Amino acid sequence: MLRLLRPGLLKRSLATFSDSQFNQPFLVFDRHVKRLQRDGAAAKNDGANHRTVDYLRNEVAERMIERLLDVKRKYESVLDVGAGPGHFSRLIETKLTDKIVMLELSERSLHRDPDSDFDVPVERVHADEENLLRVIKPSSQEAVVSCLSLHWINDLLGVLIQIREILRPDGLFLAALLGGDTLFELRTALQLAELEREGGISPHVSPMTDTRDVTNLLGRAGFTLLTVDIEDITVTYPSMFELLEDLQDMGEGNAVIGSRHILHRDTLIAASAAYKDRMEARGKAAHEMIMVS
Repeated sequence: MLRLLRPGLLKRSLATFSDSQFNQPFLVFDRHVKRLQRDGAAAKNDGANHRTVDYLRNEVAERMIERLLDVKRKYESVLDVGAGPGHFSRLIETKLTDKIVMLELSERSLHRDPDSDFDVPVERVHADEENLLRVIKPSSQEAVVSCLSLHWINDLLGVLIQIREILRPDGLFLAALLGGDTLFELRTALQLAELEREGGISPHVSPMTDTRDVTNLLGRAGFTLLTVDIEDITVTYPSMFELLEDLQDMGEGNAVIGSRHILHRDTLIAASAAYKDRMEARGKAAHEMIMVS
């Protein structure tokens, strides 16, 4: 387990591919709001705040690249789904592939960093990860990766089916998404404070998936020979407010449809006290990362 000091993060799953090939799922997340959050975070102070909170995705990307290196193979191209500014893609060297395709919902995030930051030629595609088959041809990719993007998908099964369809028969799929008890302390603190001060609760931390869910969905999507496991990343924050600030700068704010986006000041103060109590009792704030490889 890695322990990071100060600075991150986040949450759960499900997407929506509206083509007749798939049934329209129940929508959990507002993708338009999520795009605006990511755009705003990448644009704030010319991207300076966004870069400051790269610590979480950079750490996950490092762990993912180790798994990719375990496969002794060079790919014609690698598709990075939900690439953001390229946390994973910038780690790829020419010995692994001749080209990277970065696909991202947020145009500002996608173009945050210049091509000179990458060792391999980069193609940038501004598109929604939920609708991959609209921009990527079936059976066209040798490798598909996703670094901390799939937890904002409404229909995770639908996206996994699309990924399987765009992969070639011997293609590789490698992904990391947040799940399990990620942000458990924040979730419970906000719920308790809101219930006490406002007489009801609204979701402020999105629902999470777990390894059993992901394993079942991968099987239903037609994947075989994939392993699913969990790795913890522990991040220490001075208080709840630094955590909330980092989440906002990451573009990882609340995007649950129908949730209340404003909390009263006294509710936030009560939530901060509850969060501190839970952190002292538990001793850590672990982000559970579900790895698929």
